[in-house]
Amino acid sequence: MLQTLDSLQPGWQQHLARWSAAGQGSLLLKSCGKKDLAELRRFLQQFCAPSQALTLLTEDLQVVDGPLTLQSWDPQVTGSFAHLYLERSASAQHLNRLAAIVAQLRAPDGCPWDRAQTPESLTPYILEEAYETVAAIRAGDPAAIVEELGDLLLQVVLQSQIFAERNHFDLETVAARIADKLIRRHPHVFEDAPQSDVSSLSELHRSWEDIKQKEQPQQTLGQKLLHYAESLPPLMAALKICQKVVGAGFEWPTVEGIWAKIREEEAELRQELERDPPDPARQEAELGDLLFALVNLGHWYGLDAAQALTQTNLRFARRFLRMEELARQPTEAALPGSGQASPLPLQRLTLAELEALWQQAKQEHP
Repeated sequence: MLQTLDSLQPGWQQHLARWSAAGQGSLLLKSCGKKDLAELRRFLQQFCAPSQALTLLTEDLQVVDGPLTLQSWDPQVTGSFAHLYLERSASAQHLNRLAAIVAQLRAPDGCPWDRAQTPESLTPYILEEAYETVAAIRAGDPAAIVEELGDLLLQVVLQSQIFAERNHFDLETVAARIADKLIRRHPHVFEDAPQSDVSSLSELHRSWEDIKQKEQPQQTLGQKLLHYAESLPPLMAALKICQKVVGAGFEWPTVEGIWAKIREEEAELRQELERDPPDPARQEAELGDLLFALVNLGHWYGLDAAQALTQTNLRFARRFLRMEELARQPTEAALPGSGQASPLPLQRLTLAELEALWQQAKQEHP
């Protein structure tokens, strides 16, 4: 947990001593620039090890110097600074700075908006930043990728800070958990695993699944499927469910069975759509069944339905944009007395004219 302590407040020495004795979390010691630095260093030496890592920060939490150690820090040599960041472990200074900034934003004298946030209120931003990161990666723009990864990282730090304030866990705990998990799930890298266990990607995948199962031995396949259905986007969940049940042997013997299922679901959807009076819940259920069957067909051929639909959405949007551009091009007949040709909005075109523009756009954006 990242703690903050103002060195100008009464009793700060006792608080710092307790922090040092606890041995947990890092500390942002504020308003240090207004103190006798040599005396401050001597006081820190009473409670902290010579190897204690620290970073000097400006008033707006910019790095002045560091990370240093308490032993190597010479107050007469380093420049002026406002705050002292005492690190529990060696880590990237800018990650520490980010954590300190977020802690300050959440502090009583921080930003009202940040202080008002909860894990639940921030959830939409996690999804938004994740999708924007994926879009930047697909665009292949390194500058945009680093920007979006930073926005996504901010959500991780914010969530961790909020839960640290509730004494549940902190950013260090999050990092430690994923580090332990990666080591545990990669015995072929971090342990003396037999070479035969890592002879192929399929063997690696099987080993990964075996380790995951050992981590949650009581979780059944059905419980896993329910977790995917409740937590993942629909198409992604459908593909994940399909992969898992196929891995368990619940699979069509031939692809013709899937095609027959698609035709069956199509007929049932038609029947529901033509029912009078209509039942929207049943219509939705049959539409979902048809989509799920199509996801199964894609999986049979090694295709990702979510990725396929994403590409279709992009193609359609680009073609439609081109249609608008073509429709805005001047016509041969100019407006009377204007000397300029008139653009044709899509709404004023006939269906045949729209189809002609669509076919031209398809040729330009296949």
